[in-house]
Formats: sequence, structure tokens, C-alpha cells
Amino acid sequence: MQADRLLSTQVADLDGNVEQRGDTISLFNGPAPQIRRLASEEEERETVSAWLIEQMKAGLLPHEIGVFVRSEAELDRAQAAVQMAGIPFKTLNKQVVTTEHHISISTMHLAKGLEFRAVVVMACDDEIIPLQERIETVGDDADLQEVYNTERHLLYVACTRARDYLLITSVEPASEFLDDLMP
Repeated sequence: MQADRLLSTQVADLDGNVEQRGDTISLFNGPAPQIRRLASEEEERETVSAWLIEQMKAGLLPHEIGVFVRSEAELDRAQAAVQMAGIPFKTLNKQVVTTEHHISISTMHLAKGLEFRAVVVMACDDEIIPLQERIETVGDDADLQEVYNTERHLLYVACTRARDYLLITSVEPASEFLDDLMP
């Protein structure tokens, strides 16, 4: 429900197909997502690590957990947080094959089609999502809107990979998109 706030009532894919969106219906009910805006990458690492350990103590298995970041540039942040928790992990590649007894770490681009009981979406910082490099290459307002729409959709896909539990983290300043996720 909260991830739905990221998208407008009309969604266009990269091929230009436009789809009308109504209220999304989920077959699962879980706790509200946790959104944490943190002061430093170290605090983010500690927060994610503690959350992962808490999920394991609650009975989740490593392969039931996914950790997503915007791009390969942030993969080190995710890997450091999972390493701090002492849980084995696998960084997914284009084959997107999860491994039993390992947390899956991936970019948001590879998240589509995956599902985990618990998901962490990390590094939702200003200039990371939406990616500043993409904004700087835009020539006009229509293109800028398209960049914002695709970046929102990317975050939406990552957040909706969570079946039961979702943690979203950023280091201040946070992405403007996190405001839309707040109830």
C-alpha cells in the first residue's frame, strides 16, 4: 500500500504502453514498512545489520531475505551491512539465481520477478534515487518527468519484492521519494 504511493494512477512502460492503475490488492498483510533516515553510512550498516539479525531470530532463513540498492555503485554498502550481521550472502548477477542459506543482494534493476519474506532497500539517498547522473543528462521537462517516473518505478519494484517485512534506509539527505512512502 505504501509503495503504491510512489506511482501515479497511470503508468507507462519503456515501450510507451500506458496502463491505468487502481488500488493494489495484496494477498498478504504484514507490519508497516520501516523507513529509517540515518546520519551516516556506518549508522545505516549497524541498523540494517541489527534488523537482519532480528529477522533471523524471528525464524526467517537467509534465502528468505533480499537486500536491494539502486546500482552497482552501492553494492558495497549492502555487502558491508550483511557481513556485519555475520550472515552468508550472494550478490546476484544477471542470471538472478538465489542460493539456499544465503541472503540475496542485488541492484533494483534485477529485482523484478523476485519475492522474499523480508526485504531491505538500502542507500535511498538524495542523488542516488533519483540518480543525479540521469537528471543531469535531461534536455527538457518531458524527459525530466520520464526520468523521475522510471526512478520511482525502480524503487516501487524493489519495495514490492517484500512479502512480509520491509526496511527502507537512507543516509541524510534522503531521497525525496521517501516522503511519498510515509503514511
